[in-house]
Amino acid sequence: MLSREEIEEIEHEAASMPRRKSACIEALRTVQRHRGWVCDEAIADVAEHLDMSRDEVDGVATFYNLIFRHPVGRHVIFLCDSVSCWVLGCDRVRRSLSEKLGVDFGGTTEDGRFTLLPIQCLGTCDHAPALMVDDDLHRDVAAESVEEILNRYE
Repeated sequence: MLSREEIEEIEHEAASMPRRKSACIEALRTVQRHRGWVCDEAIADVAEHLDMSRDEVDGVATFYNLIFRHPVGRHVIFLCDSVSCWVLGCDRVRRSLSEKLGVDFGGTTEDGRFTLLPIQCLGTCDHAPALMVDDDLHRDVAAESVEEILNRYE
């Protein structure tokens, strides 16, 4: 069931949209902001609230890679694995991240602190390799700087 706060935020977004369905992405982002991820129950609740089918909402949720359909850590690390980042060393950065965290892509650390995910592009090819932790973009990342970056996030 959507909380009163979630409903208020969704309604605020829906009010500025031409159709209620247009607020679907923002509704999913609202749920995720409050709960950390979007479970099947939340998909059904958003669908009912926006007069959509569950399949429509699930299609939106699974299309966007920033909507998490499974629990994630407190901090989500997106490592760009596009051609530019690959050529400039993202694989070395990935190995360093995996070694420090004890997980590979798709994994969450045992303490629930980090989830490591690939992303196709972070839009900063001129400063590759790049990664993003939560909303913080890190550019020109060297494998040797991974530990320093991780230490910024409790």
